[in-house]
Amino acid sequence: MEFPFDALRRWPDVEAPDLVAVDAADRLLLDLSEDARRDAAPGEVVVIGDAYGALSLASAAGGQPVRVHQDSLLGERALAANAKRVGTPGRIASLPLSGELVRDARVVLLRLPRSLDALDDVAGLIAQYAHPEVRVFAGGRIKHMTLAMNDVLRRYFGRLDISAARQKSRVLIAAEPHGGRDPEPKRAQVGDLEVCAFGGVFAGAGLDIGTRFLLDNLSTPTRDSALVVDLACGNGVVAATLARRHPRVRVHASDVSAAAVASARATVAANGVADRVEVIQDVGLSSLPDGVADLIALNPPFHTGAAVHERLAHGLFADAARVLAPGGELWTVWNSHLRYRSALERLVGPTRQVARNAKFTVTVSRSA
Repeated sequence: MEFPFDALRRWPDVEAPDLVAVDAADRLLLDLSEDARRDAAPGEVVVIGDAYGALSLASAAGGQPVRVHQDSLLGERALAANAKRVGTPGRIASLPLSGELVRDARVVLLRLPRSLDALDDVAGLIAQYAHPEVRVFAGGRIKHMTLAMNDVLRRYFGRLDISAARQKSRVLIAAEPHGGRDPEPKRAQVGDLEVCAFGGVFAGAGLDIGTRFLLDNLSTPTRDSALVVDLACGNGVVAATLARRHPRVRVHASDVSAAAVASARATVAANGVADRVEVIQDVGLSSLPDGVADLIALNPPFHTGAAVHERLAHGLFADAARVLAPGGELWTVWNSHLRYRSALERLVGPTRQVARNAKFTVTVSRSA
């Protein structure tokens, strides 16, 4: 019986006619790994980077238990929702990117991350802990693949085969692991701040120019006991900066990405403010109650996977509006061509431009 791919949804992630829950790369990965998965013993199949559950659920459809890591919390929730929707006799265990995830695995299905550093972290981990006879099926859309990905895999595997293309997708098949390692964050000094980042985190161990522009213009919280929020915190540079600038404020930082949360925790620890900065993995600010934040800082993402979609930012604006206390402020930096001001006015409150340069706009929106 063929797996019901058409029943899969992206929910609770953004859904739109041009955004899909399963693509040709997923199907090619499953087809090429079919024999290896069938021959694997229970517990020897691992899936990494599954967007919304297609790889994990199809692999578990025959009753096979599957270990899974998804960087995005939205992906985890979509997989859980799709598992209920289609039903699966296998067991799905969602795990962090750690040795436990890939220990003694013989088959790994990997959606290739666009970041070479992220691929390096994953490939090194597999080579360190998986079975010596592991086969890694790493696939993606050809337009997002580069020859440098082959080089990363060859760093940790003695054999690399490349599949024929199908429907603009391709799979790299790696075997003979060697020289593995655990993921470690990269570290860099940015001014007086030490910034840490695991592979795949936006801006890496640095300060992107949009966030720098926001920090250059960000206002001071009005109360010593204020709760300030770094929403979509990435590597945690905003949270660490706010905590160092204002020693009496409390800082809450959140991101949907597990790698971002690990990076932000490493950044705040490296800068001696971990006792005053709470960093959690969250979809928006769902863990915070209404009306508690004095100030929220946001550099909103506008990509979902490889696609650009404005609804990502709009959802964060609405969440910020809910969490802001009366008179609280949302400080936002955005690429000027995105024209977010009308959405901020509608979703948060009166909005004024604070600064603008050739690329970015900084606004402050005040909660009623």
